[in-house]
Order: sequence, then structure tokens, then C-alpha cells
Amino acid sequence: MRAVVQRVLSAKVTVDDRTVGEIGQGLLVLVGVEQGDGPADVEYIARKIRELRVFEDEARHLNRSVQDVGGSVLVVSQFTLAADCRKGRRPSFDEAAPPRIAKPLYEDVVRELQANGLKVATGEFQAMMLVSLVNDGPVTLLLDSRKRF
Repeated sequence: MRAVVQRVLSAKVTVDDRTVGEIGQGLLVLVGVEQGDGPADVEYIARKIRELRVFEDEARHLNRSVQDVGGSVLVVSQFTLAADCRKGRRPSFDEAAPPRIAKPLYEDVVRELQANGLKVATGEFQAMMLVSLVNDGPVTLLLDSRKRF
């Protein structure tokens, strides 16, 4: 499972001109589920999102988590994170989990974050979404449950 985590002042997702998820200060997280992902991947990604110290303390050091600052998380499914772009010009999505597997794991990430007290908003699985954000910093981090990077 892969995730792109962005520290934001605000973010929202719209589908067909309706807002489906919106947050103020917090994290925008794009999640891609890969073939072979399971509960351990969900736990790893959710724990990292919860515990990453990417917000500044009084000394301006990145020393606070989204929980510490009372922030929210906007979680958006994005299968293209599983793309392999190493060969040719067209990305290969062979490693992306099919929707019947990806959707429950994506929803498990959301539930895991909520179960730990975070306010969580979401996009809409398999929809064409418009994601807008005000990136704070900018701070953008890549997570991979298989620790390939």
C-alpha cells in the first residue's frame, strides 16, 4: 500500500460539482492499494499517518502529529499510485489491486484512523474527483507499507 501525505491548511474533494469531503488544517492522504495488500499494510499506513510528526512546535521543529494539533485527515483513493512507469511511456497498473479488494482496504484505513480519534473525511471510491488543497510548507511525504522507499 502506498500513500502520498500532504500537510495542508485546507483540502476538499468534489464529484460532479458536489463537495464529498472537506477539511481545514491537517493531512490530505492519497492512498493506493496494491496486489497482495492486507491488514498489516492498513495498520502500517494508518499508524504512520497518525504518528508522523510533520507539524511545527513552538521552536518551529517538525515535532507534532496531526493528532497533537487537533487536525483532520482527508483520505482519497488513488489507484494510480500503484503505477509502474519504468518501462515505456504508458504506466502499467498491473500491481493495482482490483476494486473488490482495494475498496475494503481503503475503507479499513479510514476506519482505523477514525478509531484512533481522528476526524476523517473521504473522497468517493472509483469516482472522477477534483481535489483542491492549500499545501502547507509545502510538506509532502511518500509512504510505502512494503518499505521500498
